[in-house]
Amino acid sequence: MMSLPFYQRHHDHYDRAYRHKALQSTVSQYQKETKSKSAVYAQGSAAYARGSAAYRHTSAADFSLESSAAYSHGSSAHSLESSSAAYSHGSESINKLKDSNLMIEDQSYKMSPKAKRAKQNLASEDKENEAMDYSVPIFTGREVSISGITDTEEERIKESAAYVARRNLFATGEGVSVSKVAKSVSEEEHHEKKSRKVAIRESAERVALKKTLEDTQAFHKKLNQDKLLHPPEFVIKPRSHTIWEKQNVKFHCTVAGWPAPRVTWYKNNVPIDVQAHPGKYTIENRYGLHSLEISTCDFDDIAQYRASAMNVKGEISAYASLVVKRYKGEIDASHLHAGTFSMPLSLGVTPHGFASRFEIKFIDKFEVTFGREGETMSLGCTVVISPDIKRFKPDIEWYRNGVLITPSKWVQMHWTGERASLTLTHANKEDEGLYTLRVVMGEYYEEYSGYVFVRDADAEIPGAPGAPLDVQCLDANKDYVIVSWKQPAVDGGNPILGYFIDRCEVGTTHWTQCNETPVKFARFPVTGLIEGRSYIFRVRAVNRAGVSLPSRVSEAVAALDPADRARLRSHPSAPWTGQIIVTEEEPAEGVIPGPPTDLQVIEATKNYVVLSWKPPGQRGHEGIMYFVEKCIAGTEDWQRVNTEIPVKSPRFAVFDLSEGKSYCFRVRCCNSAGIGEPSEATEATVVDDKLDIPKPPGRIMPTRNTDTSVVVTWTEPPDAKELVGYYIESSVVGSGHWEPCNNNPVKGTRFICHGLINGEKYIFRVRAVNAAGLSEFSQDSEPIEVQAAIAAPSPPYDITVLESVRDSMVLGWKQPKATGGTEITGYYVNYREVIGGVPGKWREANIKAISERAYRIENLKENMVYQFQVAAANLAGVGTPSLPSKPFKCEEWTIAVPGPPHDVTYTEVRKDSLVLLWKEPVYTGRSPIAGYYIDMKETEAKEEHWRSVNEKPLQKKFLKIAGLTEGVSYVFRVRATNQAGVGRPSDITDPVVAETRPGTKEVVVNVDDDGVISLNFECDQMSPNSKFVWSKDYEPIEDDSRLDIDSKGGKSKAVFKNLGEDDLGIYSCVVTDTDGVSSGYTIDEEEMKRLLALSHEHKFPTIPLASELAVEILEKGEVRFWLQAEKLSGNAKANFVFNDKEIFNGEKYKMKVDQRTGLVEMIMDKLEDKDEGTYTFQLQDGKATNQSSLVLIGDVFKKLRDEAEFQRKEWHRKQGPHFVDQLGWEVTDDCNVMLKCKVANIKKETHIVWYKDDREIMVDEEHDFKDGVCTLLISEFSKKDTGIYEVILKDDRGKDVSELKLTDTAFADLMNEVCRRIALSATDLKIQSTAEGIRLYSFVTYYVEDLRVGWVHNDTQIRFSDRVKTGVTGEQIWLQINEPTPQDKGKYTMELFDGKTGHKKTVDLSGQVNYARFFSDRARVLGGLPDVVTIQEGKALNLSCTVWGDPTPEVSWLKNEKSFVSDANCILKFEAGKNVSFTISAVSTHDSGKYSLVVKNKYGTETSDVTVSVFIPEEEQENNNENKKTKA
Repeated sequence: MMSLPFYQRHHDHYDRAYRHKALQSTVSQYQKETKSKSAVYAQGSAAYARGSAAYRHTSAADFSLESSAAYSHGSSAHSLESSSAAYSHGSESINKLKDSNLMIEDQSYKMSPKAKRAKQNLASEDKENEAMDYSVPIFTGREVSISGITDTEEERIKESAAYVARRNLFATGEGVSVSKVAKSVSEEEHHEKKSRKVAIRESAERVALKKTLEDTQAFHKKLNQDKLLHPPEFVIKPRSHTIWEKQNVKFHCTVAGWPAPRVTWYKNNVPIDVQAHPGKYTIENRYGLHSLEISTCDFDDIAQYRASAMNVKGEISAYASLVVKRYKGEIDASHLHAGTFSMPLSLGVTPHGFASRFEIKFIDKFEVTFGREGETMSLGCTVVISPDIKRFKPDIEWYRNGVLITPSKWVQMHWTGERASLTLTHANKEDEGLYTLRVVMGEYYEEYSGYVFVRDADAEIPGAPGAPLDVQCLDANKDYVIVSWKQPAVDGGNPILGYFIDRCEVGTTHWTQCNETPVKFARFPVTGLIEGRSYIFRVRAVNRAGVSLPSRVSEAVAALDPADRARLRSHPSAPWTGQIIVTEEEPAEGVIPGPPTDLQVIEATKNYVVLSWKPPGQRGHEGIMYFVEKCIAGTEDWQRVNTEIPVKSPRFAVFDLSEGKSYCFRVRCCNSAGIGEPSEATEATVVDDKLDIPKPPGRIMPTRNTDTSVVVTWTEPPDAKELVGYYIESSVVGSGHWEPCNNNPVKGTRFICHGLINGEKYIFRVRAVNAAGLSEFSQDSEPIEVQAAIAAPSPPYDITVLESVRDSMVLGWKQPKATGGTEITGYYVNYREVIGGVPGKWREANIKAISERAYRIENLKENMVYQFQVAAANLAGVGTPSLPSKPFKCEEWTIAVPGPPHDVTYTEVRKDSLVLLWKEPVYTGRSPIAGYYIDMKETEAKEEHWRSVNEKPLQKKFLKIAGLTEGVSYVFRVRATNQAGVGRPSDITDPVVAETRPGTKEVVVNVDDDGVISLNFECDQMSPNSKFVWSKDYEPIEDDSRLDIDSKGGKSKAVFKNLGEDDLGIYSCVVTDTDGVSSGYTIDEEEMKRLLALSHEHKFPTIPLASELAVEILEKGEVRFWLQAEKLSGNAKANFVFNDKEIFNGEKYKMKVDQRTGLVEMIMDKLEDKDEGTYTFQLQDGKATNQSSLVLIGDVFKKLRDEAEFQRKEWHRKQGPHFVDQLGWEVTDDCNVMLKCKVANIKKETHIVWYKDDREIMVDEEHDFKDGVCTLLISEFSKKDTGIYEVILKDDRGKDVSELKLTDTAFADLMNEVCRRIALSATDLKIQSTAEGIRLYSFVTYYVEDLRVGWVHNDTQIRFSDRVKTGVTGEQIWLQINEPTPQDKGKYTMELFDGKTGHKKTVDLSGQVNYARFFSDRARVLGGLPDVVTIQEGKALNLSCTVWGDPTPEVSWLKNEKSFVSDANCILKFEAGKNVSFTISAVSTHDSGKYSLVVKNKYGTETSDVTVSVFIPEEEQENNNENKKTKA
């Protein structure tokens, strides 16, 4: 089985202290499995691994770390391997064992005072804890060198013999020398175990040997086919490796071919030049076994390596990848050796062969903590121990940087039984470091670590440096001590000039400054101490701004002889009081002491020189003191340095020396007997700093760690001496502001900078520190974006068979739910046979990683049952393999329908829809796939509730499913169909709830100011490892010729290079390592046209104009050209062009641009003939432009010029009395005409004169001009008033004339208005009875002939006659109806037409009371008179009739329209008021004619006509004629 991944999902730093739950459960499962099995361990360079790795060949100097193997050490180290687990470091809690003399001895890691117990390995079980001193060859499944593939039979025999010898070596142990270490309690038990394991080993060797012989036979069989030439062939291909930084790695391959192929190694397709990299690469070729060894690997060695074999028959290549990883813990580089691995005990793991009796977990853990000097800081962690045994209590230990912490006034520790806490009562920079909580339960313990950062307190003086730190007292003696400290990281912005050292006697509060001038060296000898008293010290830094806060005080130190101090330590007497009483021995007989010995200069700086010597052997019994003397080198002029008081300590600091000069020193001893001889003089010592300031570190390399931290590495400066540590600073790119990452110098060349902002880009620099000072800063590192480091992916799942034939099967699986923060580079597939329900060994199906989630496994056995497992890989390594699949039988599929689609996923989940994606089946059946059906159901629904989403098969491999119910969980599946029918459905998807997550955002299309069209997507739910993945029609976008994709932070933009028809489709964006954040946007043809139009508008922006270029004439006749933009910025400008030539502001042109209002104008004083042409205003506001033109040529220009000239004259006219409104007219309400004009600029002397047709009109009254209006009233305006009217306004300033022509059309218009007013003044129609009949009339103001009058009776125009007449009498307009009849009843309308419109007045005679009287009481003839009477001459004529009327009518007769009265011949009678008679006694021809009876009263008149015709008989006529002739 494959090994567990080394990195966890989030790849958190050790101070994150948690393990992914999935990994934790997997580890627990594997631990339980392995506890029930016997583990096999090998010592020396031998390691035995199960799973995908068999035996691996190593040597004492070679180390290889595989993804499925654990660690192997050299011949002097041990191997710790498990069946499927690797070591796990970092923030996770690690089970450890103690007290084992077989584990690696930890010599450098102070945090592990207790040894841990390791598993007993194979040798200890077999040989009763005897240590082996031989190396065992190891063979690995992927790297096995098949010996026996040689050219001669003799060589094959030799190789076979060697192989048998090696096999026997395993079986019998011959040639193995052992040294006994200890005896086992039960030798028989060990003997049984040894026998069983030897049997297993022999069985494995026999299988391997059989396989080797089979391969050899197959190879030689192939050689027999072509004994002369054959192309190269890789018998064994190189395998990919994942190793730790600074380790060696070796790639192996075996190549066959004839002639012997030549093998060339490549790195990223570039040939490896061994000469160009001496010591880095080693290429070997031994009997067809080719190898490439890379020494001391680093990140630059991460690459793809290729071995290319070539001969005359051809060329073949094999590939392998190398991944170099770095420890997450703060591990000293000395733990990693080239070719070997020595792991600190604190980072070991509990062997799976020994189950831990206690499970210790940390919850509610402290994270990386930041504080400030002077603050109180607390670290705490809740500890859960199971099982909980009351009598078995844990030991709680705290460590800082691997050193055990003891309680003090600065540190307090507390354990409640559940929670461990540590409190820093007054934090100082000395407290900064890695804090580790260790919980010990018997022989086992767990640890959790977190880093604590302490920043400088705010300086009392602005610009002052930070306080020094880590003040220590060295080499204390009777009156002398050396005080050392570390320089602060913060200098306040000014270089530190030096340091002041203060001392205070214990028991007092008085501080005394020890040096008058600042010292730059971080060590200083303090003299003048009083023997027996104790002191504490502190240091202050000083720069130009001032003095820093003091450092934390040192530990108290007593001024004692070192021998006395040691004696007191071993035999303490009284409790400590801060002062030691020193008693002198009784003086003996005086002996002058001899000279001191071993005098030497132990330290030399610019300020002082420190001397050290040993007391003389001859000194008597009393105490001795010393005098120090100096002289300039080359002279014998010795001067005593301490002239007044001799020193008691064999140490002395000499001050007040001249810098640069050479001195020699010697020392004399003295006591009561006198002063002894001087010691030998020292060599000449130059007064100068012997310790140089270090040079800057080099190769600053930041790498990602967590989402708020970065790992920074660097190289040590050359020739560096006595380095105290390093300070690291960080800066956000572009800010120019640097912040310290640590305030306590760190040792080593690697540091993790915490507290950074996720997503920001940082640069780093480092400076080295020693006692001489701080180095210059290193060069800035390359920028790095703060993101979490990558981790191995989680296991794939849902393995299914997509196609099966006789000897191969196609598998499909689902992508891991966690990708590890980076793209999955491929998958590895393992398979094993299952015979009778018993699974066999796992075998590798592919050596090179595959990128698709479908893979065909070749060379399977027909009708054999197989199980499969898949592991995903990324740059972090190979992840945990999936659980074994269910058994599948390898057999030929003969069905006609297609196989199941695979890789069914969903995206763009919303409350009512989602998008389903899938891939086509591998097995298509007997005909091509015609489409797909999608099924869905609610997650909890039964199988019979599956329903189809689409009725017709889909051709595409995605579908947006709408109509979902919000909050309901669904599952989906897909079926393919062909001509034969519908195939088996795919695996169902994971359940998905139809919901729109809070904060869900959609893809937004944007067109920027440059016209660039882009799709934008934002995500505020990104994890540090998330990435944006764009696709078109749900296929990944691989062609970047159409799109540029830019992602930064939580935003991603897909920019179209040239949007066209090729870009039509659905664009979607998915954010990896999130909970399904995705969105899509459809660009169809209509949307494309809209975007292109908008892009063109933005690419060539125009300044929007509120009005185009226009021209107007100003008051003085000036010409103003102007336009107005909707908006202008303060940088807007305008160019003025006339006839394609730019014109400028000057005497003729006055130009102005008002950015606030957007108004652009140009004023010309006068428009001349030469100004005819085209005027253009060109605007520019940033990138936006616009222009507007106005063409003034021909009649347009002439009209504008004339108007300007007129306006100029008008302005001059208005300087005197003038007309504001020219002479005009109006018709008053009285229908009179008033001529009026409005005047201005008048005074008392101004006169007004009226004229008509050049004749003055005399006006009775003068106008006073109070209202500024002059009028002339014309009453009853008519045609006689036509003419030309003129009014003149004049005074001494000038005159103005206004003329009004009232002729022709103007007169007609005026008359029309007069007629209109007259028509409007007409009263309603009234009815008047007359003697003749009825009169209808209306009054107007006055009547003019131009007012046309018409009458209408019942909508019919009245035809006038003698009976019906119309007319005008004065102001009365009337209609006369004589002798009305019933036909005259109805509606009468008077129409007055003013020339434009008609005005009507109406009256209705129907139903009127007076109308009844007009026709019932009016005089009339009722009957009796015939129309015609013919009568013979001489006869009597008698006519009679009846008349009626009330009052009684008057009766008269007319003959031939002439009045006719009664005479003797004709008698006319009217009797009783109603009877009328007409009598002629004898008619004659003279009586012939028309007779009319006229009856009349006040209501009317009626006439009745009768025609009388008198004839003469014929005889009488003839007689009469003859008589006439006779007479003639």
